[in-house]
Amino acid sequence: MRKWNANTGEFVKQKVLNLYAGIGGNRRLWGDDYEVTAVEYDPDIAAVYQAHFPNDEVVIGDAVEYVLEHYKDFDFIWASPPCPTHSQYRYYVGVKGKGFDPVIPDMTSLYGLIIFLKHHYEGKWVVENVRPYYEPLIPAQKVGRHYVWANFDIPAIKSEPSLIGRRNKISEMEEAMGYDLSSFKIPNKRQILRNCVDGELGLHILKAALLEVVA
Repeated sequence: MRKWNANTGEFVKQKVLNLYAGIGGNRRLWGDDYEVTAVEYDPDIAAVYQAHFPNDEVVIGDAVEYVLEHYKDFDFIWASPPCPTHSQYRYYVGVKGKGFDPVIPDMTSLYGLIIFLKHHYEGKWVVENVRPYYEPLIPAQKVGRHYVWANFDIPAIKSEPSLIGRRNKISEMEEAMGYDLSSFKIPNKRQILRNCVDGELGLHILKAALLEVVA
């Protein structure tokens, strides 16, 4: 998709910021019609992202710091902040079931970011996360198996049982997600794959955000 640049008198690619990018599950089906900048804190995970999406600009750093400095530069912002401190799985299975120590949910990367984008950013934005173990502090849309906060309507999408959830071997998980991590020496590949947003959902949300822009 492109937009008209009145200053240059030509169509240009829309600029997308992909925060907490991981290895890029949500970005997998976006193609190269957008100018994508990805921010990932872990350099080893960022290297996997860059290998799979060589045309994207990959920034290794803190997502909150980056968005504060650059949010005005983008047409669409996607954020998938870390979810473990909010997740039902850790609360019910880990804390209640296995006796894990409880933790204070990370509010800045989730609700702090939502409030910031809602009040200061003029483009389209979406923050994606798991269904929390508590009632969301800010009402969310439920899209598939995910909770999303956005400033645009996202049509319902059929929620199929998770393919990756039925696979235990890393090779099976890679096949389900469309990744090959065999050449990368990174720890906990299984968890990294589980953290991926399904590519179909990522494309579904991107289209809902940007298709109404002049092409």
